[in-house]
Amino acid sequence: MKISMKKPLIPFFKLGFTGFFIAFAFTCNSILATPPLISSREIFKHPPRVIRTCCTFGVDLSYGGIPFLKRTDIISTEKLGSHRYLSHKGEGLGIVYTLKGGFIDMGHLRDCADWTAYLYVLIKHCKEKGINKPFKLGMEGGEKELVIVRPELIDSTNIYELAGKIAYELSLWHEISTWFGASYVPLLPERYSSFSPEDLYSNLLGVRLGIEALKSPLNYDTAMTLLLRHALDTLGAVATAGDTYDAMRKTEEIWWTNQKSLPSRKILMKRYFSNDLYLLPWLIPDDTYKQSPARLPRPSDGLNSIYELRIYLNYHFPVHSLFDNSYHKYITQNDFQIMVNYIENEVRIEQFKKKSKKKQHNPPSK
Repeated sequence: MKISMKKPLIPFFKLGFTGFFIAFAFTCNSILATPPLISSREIFKHPPRVIRTCCTFGVDLSYGGIPFLKRTDIISTEKLGSHRYLSHKGEGLGIVYTLKGGFIDMGHLRDCADWTAYLYVLIKHCKEKGINKPFKLGMEGGEKELVIVRPELIDSTNIYELAGKIAYELSLWHEISTWFGASYVPLLPERYSSFSPEDLYSNLLGVRLGIEALKSPLNYDTAMTLLLRHALDTLGAVATAGDTYDAMRKTEEIWWTNQKSLPSRKILMKRYFSNDLYLLPWLIPDDTYKQSPARLPRPSDGLNSIYELRIYLNYHFPVHSLFDNSYHKYITQNDFQIMVNYIENEVRIEQFKKKSKKKQHNPPSK
């Protein structure tokens, strides 16, 4: 696969991905930050559950086995357009491959950045007005609710990380809830895309860019547009949609398969689960152009004592298998890892059964 790349936009990107954030933050004055303009009424109205349509991992995927109906969600960096809070028609959505950050889903990234911005405005408002009542964040696998239990611990420094942490956990909840049956369109399961190879890294990159956009002296939309382009450049984004298509093909029958049709959960052969302090992207296996992966820091768990993200689970969840008899009324962000571990174990069991079945059909020759 021949990959073409664009030259870096700004020299300080040679400092690496971590250096990119440091250099950008150094040029910004958080006092002058101009987050999205959200009215007092809009503060109490959360963004929609799905702001932008997310992408399907793989290329030329068929729907329901219909040969002529194919789906490929990739995009060129030239068609990204400008960013706008809660989306607009000119935004480019799709997957882009980067040499240091793997596959990046623009829908996931932009949504997580915007949720970070919304939560920053909401938390700041609550802190200034002394509000500590629960805030409804919509329905997804059950009713979601945010409670700031220790507002006195919020300051001008950790408010950014706090907003980012909650935004990332909401994105993690999306992956968890879709595994257990939550879906945007009724009767159309989304389990096939839960924890796909690019999801968590794209989500966290969106959070990180959203935080830096909030700290920028520019308005949020302008800062996000510039930050997104610069980040992709730093990560070594390939130049064309064709390059991303070729990169995706190199992972066929390794991470995903074209032998199944949407919305089969068997399309994904591998899923990305991680609870490390830093997330590392998946890069193309045995790629000639492979570079050192750019790690991203997750927001600190030390912020957990400030808030509770409550989920009042619906009937789709096997609560007794997940929590024994310890489930009472709702779960919080502190229970998410239990659910991720449960899903990861289910995936292992499915893979083991698949390998065993394959061995039965193809016994070793004597």
